[in-house]
Amino acid sequence: MTVLYEPLYDYIETKSGSNLTPEEKLHIQLFFKPKHLRKRQYLLQEGDICKDMSFIVKGAGRMFGLNDKGQEYTMRFGIENWWLGDYESYNYSIPSRHNIEMVEDSDLLQISKEGLQKLTSLVPAFDAMIKEIDKKGVVANQKRIYSSISLNAEEKYDAFLKSYPKILNRFPLVMIASYLGISPETLSRIRKNILNK
Repeated sequence: MTVLYEPLYDYIETKSGSNLTPEEKLHIQLFFKPKHLRKRQYLLQEGDICKDMSFIVKGAGRMFGLNDKGQEYTMRFGIENWWLGDYESYNYSIPSRHNIEMVEDSDLLQISKEGLQKLTSLVPAFDAMIKEIDKKGVVANQKRIYSSISLNAEEKYDAFLKSYPKILNRFPLVMIASYLGISPETLSRIRKNILNK
């Protein structure tokens, strides 16, 4: 059981730059609950409130929605050592506009909003990790907005590859295309052009 928590301990220590004490590790185990989901199972469905943030120990998932034409768009991906959840729904207790589906069999560690608040006061390294994630999240969102309004399809794909090289082989191209806001056909053409260079 404790083995499941090791990646989370490592993640907290790396992001915070602090070592966790045995007592702090016990606090973390107390507030994070394990969950196993199979491939294609939903972690969250549109209309539900996101009650937990999930740290991915093993597996992969994505957050997506449907536009007014019924087409899927991917908001976010998640793989090992990433967090997955609808931040808006989680923080404001409002129904989610998105679905979160696991793309592989996955092991997660989940924490509620109340648990997160308690843990930040009990474990200084956890609080430092949250601040670091928030800071990096703002920068990542800024880059994503810039990419979507300023780059052409090839440049978007290139920027995606540089930022997230580990994602490419874990998700179908149709999902990556929907994340980039381009058609699967355009993405296939771009990839073919790269291979022919």
